[in-house]
Amino acid sequence: MIIEEMSLTYRNLIDPILKNVRQYAPLFSAMKTGDRVLDICCGTGAQVIEYGRHGIVATGIDNDPNMINSALRNKVKSALSNVSFLLADATNLPFDNGSFDYASVSLGLHGKEEGIRNRIVNEMKRIISGDGYLLFIDFHAPLPRNFWAMMVRSIEFVAGGSHYKGFKDYIAIGGLNSILRNHQLAIENVDYLKSGLLTIVKAKIYKK
Repeated sequence: MIIEEMSLTYRNLIDPILKNVRQYAPLFSAMKTGDRVLDICCGTGAQVIEYGRHGIVATGIDNDPNMINSALRNKVKSALSNVSFLLADATNLPFDNGSFDYASVSLGLHGKEEGIRNRIVNEMKRIISGDGYLLFIDFHAPLPRNFWAMMVRSIEFVAGGSHYKGFKDYIAIGGLNSILRNHQLAIENVDYLKSGLLTIVKAKIYKK
């Protein structure tokens, strides 16, 4: 019941709030028609479908069956044949090395504990091609001092458990900057959205 409520919350609240962020992501990252993109922790599939509207061959994975079912319903509504969804574990992706041109994750890292978060990023690095990119969208750390940041802190606190523990750790380590540094990822482009609440980063595996 709680999981079904989460899916409904995403469809009715989170997806509308993030609509312009979803639209900006393929433009910001310079994705091209025909690019192969994997979206991690895809939720209701809103980002994947936005990719599909740009002619991108997009796949979304999530480990929540209710989210995948919602994403599949949204796919039918969109009438896009270049998007697909799969129930899968982000820490053990069922794809060969170098299968995609891009791997993206949107608000899917801050609620994970450090070990899980690191395994997800390692898998993202593994499945992109040698000249591929990673796209991250998540909370800016530290959070700005505004109303939206207060709301985020309250929502994360209510979520509780391992999610809130992951959120606190994510903010404490410095968010995406720390993750990128620890995984030897070089920033290609960065921007700040929603009054500084979110950071969007296009990154590449650093090569010496």
